[in-house]
Amino acid sequence: MNLQLAKKVADSVLYEGYLLYPYRASAVKNRQRFNFGVLLPPAYARAQTGNDACSMRTECLLEGEAPRLDVRIGFLQVVVREAGRLLEPQETGGQTGGQTAPYEIVPELTVDGQVFQTWQEAVEREVTAIDCSVSELAREPRQVRWSSPPAEEAETVRDAAGRAAGVLARRREQLDCLVTLSAVPLGERVWRIAVAVENQTSCDSHSTRDEALPHSLVAAHTLLTARNGLFVSMLDPPQSFAADCAACRNVGTWPVLLGSEGERDWMLSSPIILYDYPQIAPESEGSFFDGTEIDEMLALRVMTLTDAEKQEMRNVDRRAREILERTEALPEEHLLKLHGTIRGLKPAGGS
Repeated sequence: MNLQLAKKVADSVLYEGYLLYPYRASAVKNRQRFNFGVLLPPAYARAQTGNDACSMRTECLLEGEAPRLDVRIGFLQVVVREAGRLLEPQETGGQTGGQTAPYEIVPELTVDGQVFQTWQEAVEREVTAIDCSVSELAREPRQVRWSSPPAEEAETVRDAAGRAAGVLARRREQLDCLVTLSAVPLGERVWRIAVAVENQTSCDSHSTRDEALPHSLVAAHTLLTARNGLFVSMLDPPQSFAADCAACRNVGTWPVLLGSEGERDWMLSSPIILYDYPQIAPESEGSFFDGTEIDEMLALRVMTLTDAEKQEMRNVDRRAREILERTEALPEEHLLKLHGTIRGLKPAGGS
């Protein structure tokens, strides 16, 4: 299995639940977002009484004489997008002296019939530790610190005549995390690998969840690659490894083997519990961000949206727009493939 195929499966976890049908910001199910693998700021997480977490931990077994390890932590960083109404009419441009014209934040902005809403977008992030010697990790754990500084930008929204009609302001908060890699030898050629991920971002403990999300690691997961080694299935380990697998501690995430049946050099540890060797159906042309549904159902539902609903979907963000454009462009023969595919037949069993 190669990195591209592994990330294709990991991305299905990364964007699970990012935006749900009917893919509009006004839909009730899309008003509370990012429910999987959210590592919240520690101060906020400690102040909650539920299961909110600020860290996750993956442990699994690896066989090998002198194995090496690649570790990739993937997650989304929330970007706050706010719709702004200009406080003063602008005949041209939308900036004054190189600065954005004064505006106030509003829930939504309507320009020539198009609705631009305040929304939470996201950008993909990755923290890596490549070609780590497992024996060295056993002698001394390795720590990788990652930070993203705060940033702001403003995009002018123009009407059909080219006049500035509003602003879309995007804000990204400071984000800090720590990844700790370690290993414990369990016997000859057997190691227990541990990957701990901690959100170390500062945040007011009295914040609301929406205020804490921009300081969070969202849909956090771990992708592991073994060199000169083979992972052991945590779901169906050989009897000789059953006790050691049961002793592994996985918190907020669960590791499964990736690739074709029998391959053991890739492992995905995700906040969504999967079976070993999860696959993306070859008939799928792209993600609908909802692995519990089927592509045919969601494609047909998108096609039946009204023009007004499609326009709102188009304005949510780039990813919603891609779903709409991809679905509308599906040829008839592809829709027929979505209806069902026979991958193989088995002889009927005897009585």
